[in-house]
Amino acid sequence: MKQGLLWELIYQIAALIIAVILVHSVYVTLVRPNAELIQEQQTFLQQTDENYVPERSVYVILKDFEQETCIILLLWAIAIIGLKTQRTLRERSLLDRQLIQVGDGMSILPEDSRNFARPVQALPEKQREYLLPRALLAGLHRFQTTRNIQDVSATVKDVCETESEQLETELTIVRYIAWAIPSIGFLGTVRGIGQALSQAYQAVSGDIVGVTVSLGVAFNSTFVALVVSILLMFLLHQLQLLQDRLVLDAQNYCNENLVRKLQVPGQDGHL
Repeated sequence: MKQGLLWELIYQIAALIIAVILVHSVYVTLVRPNAELIQEQQTFLQQTDENYVPERSVYVILKDFEQETCIILLLWAIAIIGLKTQRTLRERSLLDRQLIQVGDGMSILPEDSRNFARPVQALPEKQREYLLPRALLAGLHRFQTTRNIQDVSATVKDVCETESEQLETELTIVRYIAWAIPSIGFLGTVRGIGQALSQAYQAVSGDIVGVTVSLGVAFNSTFVALVVSILLMFLLHQLQLLQDRLVLDAQNYCNENLVRKLQVPGQDGHL
């Protein structure tokens, strides 16, 4: 478990570094040079033609540092979401396997719990850490110890609830990124408005180019931050939905393939 957490931490740091390098390289070689060229052309046309209306360019919209930061954070969050999605899909693949080999009309007695647990314990170490094997083993061990079916059901439910809380906690960094992106866009808005106000004297004298460029910084940073935030929140909610379904399906799997098969000699044995 500790090795898994360490590996995930290393993965997150490496993903952030790679995102910074890739995005900054694209900005330095493509976005900012094209944005400067387009802005120079638009400024020249505005000064020579009063009726000229500049067209919005993707390069100009994305050129500022706030937009670059938002895109870096988006790619970082996508990398984290991708890792967790891959793990969740791997865990879901176990739901299609018959880990508890109980034939039709057969029941699991307390003294047989260890035998039925062996196929689950024979899984690779990485798979044994998944939710379904942990819930099944916890239920079988509990049944062997207490010989009480209600305790088994409660144990399976507790394991699933704990897993749900843990999955929720592990998404904290992604939620922080989703909060930080609009905040960075707002910082760009404040910076742009501040620059526009500092150049107000130029607008009074008839030169509004500087004010226009500064206001463009304000509006473009907000626009990009909101678009990126919407995309990230969609991906985050899809991951949460996938994880919630995993927990519910794992609990149902245990109820159908374990709890309903348990029987205590001399008792009904069914819920």
